[in-house]
Amino acid sequence: MRQHKIALIPGDGIGSDVIQAGRRVLDALADAGGGFAFEFESFDWGSDRYRRVGRMMPEDGVDTLRSFDAIYFGAVGDPQIPDHITLWELRLAICQGLDQYANVRPSRLLPNIAGPLRPELGREIDWVIVRENSEGEYAGAGGRAHRGLPIEVGLDVSVFTRAGVARIARFACELAMSRPRRKLTVVTKSNAQRHGMVLWDEVCRSVVKDFPELDVDWMLVDAMTMRMVLRPGTIDTVLATNLHADVLSDLASALSGSLGIGATGNLAPDRGVPSMFEPIHGSGFDLIGKGIANPIGAFWTAVLMLDHLGESAAAARLMAAIEQVTEEGGVLTPDLGGTARTDDVTAAVIGIIKRQNDAELSLQRSNA
Repeated sequence: MRQHKIALIPGDGIGSDVIQAGRRVLDALADAGGGFAFEFESFDWGSDRYRRVGRMMPEDGVDTLRSFDAIYFGAVGDPQIPDHITLWELRLAICQGLDQYANVRPSRLLPNIAGPLRPELGREIDWVIVRENSEGEYAGAGGRAHRGLPIEVGLDVSVFTRAGVARIARFACELAMSRPRRKLTVVTKSNAQRHGMVLWDEVCRSVVKDFPELDVDWMLVDAMTMRMVLRPGTIDTVLATNLHADVLSDLASALSGSLGIGATGNLAPDRGVPSMFEPIHGSGFDLIGKGIANPIGAFWTAVLMLDHLGESAAAARLMAAIEQVTEEGGVLTPDLGGTARTDDVTAAVIGIIKRQNDAELSLQRSNA
């Protein structure tokens, strides 16, 4: 029996709703067989903890996480606490502390989901956005001086290193090569950012030379937003910087029907430390207590986690259950035009998993 030790960090707002829903689905998958089980441990890190003790997580929080196989993360953000505190003291502290340098965000239109694009365009969305996750515009370099004075200044310095760009470019090339179209779009803004982004371009060009079978094109980030809306079928795998991919992946989720379905893996590709998996929708404080948060983003995130853990059959089973729920259309949360609650969607997915298992057992008995 393969045992996977998972750290649960629900975080803020609806994070608790969707992570608990995801845990129930993961338990149902384990109960259905497949030779694996989960050992979950929950951590109360987040804004409520900050209000109690003045820290989003303990000082040794990152080291505590090193013993886990994966981290299942809900959301971070609180209207009463500045975002630069909640983000930098929890999510970014974990990503950077564990050097989870590859952020991967898949996007496609799930069955029966109507995005904002014309149907013939929406059906063409099948993308994976690879985001450099450790430096760039979110490196944390900079500072403020002359606080409170008319001459006050604040500086944020983008940091691009040859090693950092090379490793994410190689990761993106290898991922693109694993997909049927073998197509990569590199996003840049080197026409205006003439130092760091020029280095980005130079290093990416040197790396893609090692992948002659890859179809590579280049886009300025502003033009990329138009291409995603007007010509989605020309895109497959996308490589972009920390900031650019952050923005583009939210656009990708919106074009796919809802931010509530977006999934993310913050990967440490060498697997020496745990990777962290999270839905991208944020803390959704306007939804707290309503029970209508969309758990599909958390479920799709669990698919990414299962794949990373080597449980590809379970990942495929869960993705099929998600797609069956959206295709049938009767159990969708309000963000997708339905009236269902979080628990309704969770129960529907678990029900399909159980029926999948019953059908497999019946087939095995008939063949015995």
